Amino acid sequence: MNPSFNHNSDDRLRKQTKTADNSHHKSGGASFNNEGVNDERSDYGVSQQRQDNMMSDSMNNDNMNNDKRRSLTTYNHITYFLYVISYFTAGLLWIVPIVMNYAKRHDADGTWLATHFDWQIKTFWYSIVLFVIGIMIITFALGGFGVSMLADSDHIAIGSLLLAAFGFLIMIFTFVWHLYRIVRGWIALTDGHPVP
Repeated sequence: MNPSFNHNSDDRLRKQTKTADNSHHKSGGASFNNEGVNDERSDYGVSQQRQDNMMSDSMNNDNMNNDKRRSLTTYNHITYFLYVISYFTAGLLWIVPIVMNYAKRHDADGTWLATHFDWQIKTFWYSIVLFVIGIMIITFALGGFGVSMLADSDHIAIGSLLLAAFGFLIMIFTFVWHLYRIVRGWIALTDGHPVP
């Protein structure tokens, strides 16, 4: 026999064995033939396609979340603006932003924008309660003042005026406190921060 023929056939046998071993390791030991390699390549293609689809879905969700966040941020800017404008309409516009806040409040759940919705809602209700307390005190005091005028007593008149002044101070405090909270919240929203 020809020694070069033996040498070549040994080399070929080693190469085939290495190829089969590599195919066996890559395919998890399933097969030594080309079908195993093709299956592996198609599995790789399918897994790559799934990863691409997952990345695409993730990017779409991020875009949707960004669009939703932008929309809610603009919405909050509008409600803050309406609160400020309500000062020039004797408070008649106060009802519009509070209804808007309740309408979109749950859309912001789990985001930093939820703090702005809660901030505006609490500001509205606390302001209403304090304002009503101030009006009630003034009404009671002026009613007492009217009675004191009829009773012709200086002590009751002075007490009524002081009580009315106290009610008026509560109303001024409420006005300033409300404006402060609206401005503070709006600045935090503009900076992209939650409010406490």
